[in-house]
Amino acid sequence: QVQLVESGGGLVQAGGSLRLSCAASGSIASINAMGWFRQAPGKERELVAEVASDGTTNYLSSVKDRFTIARDNAKNTVYLQMNRLRPKDTAVYYCRHRQSFASYWGQGTQVTVSS
Repeated sequence: QVQLVESGGGLVQAGGSLRLSCAASGSIASINAMGWFRQAPGKERELVAEVASDGTTNYLSSVKDRFTIARDNAKNTVYLQMNRLRPKDTAVYYCRHRQSFASYWGQGTQVTVSS
């Protein structure tokens, strides 16, 4: 089992920045991927960004030039630096850890961007 603890959400004005963190603990495999999803009211959950243990990254096209995902393998922590935030980025952001055909989810953290 893997447990995830997220932090860093909040309220910010359009154009501002936030950084999300997600720390994993438990039985963590050396080969894994950590990422962030988001879900806005009435919409499906979508992948925002993901980083594999080998450093490979994947981004949602609408955030690629504004968000940066990074991981600290020693701390089993993934970060999402979100710059130039837009009202459309408002959502609950969920951390996901994926390994050995299993996925684990964080509890979610609210990000609200005001116009």
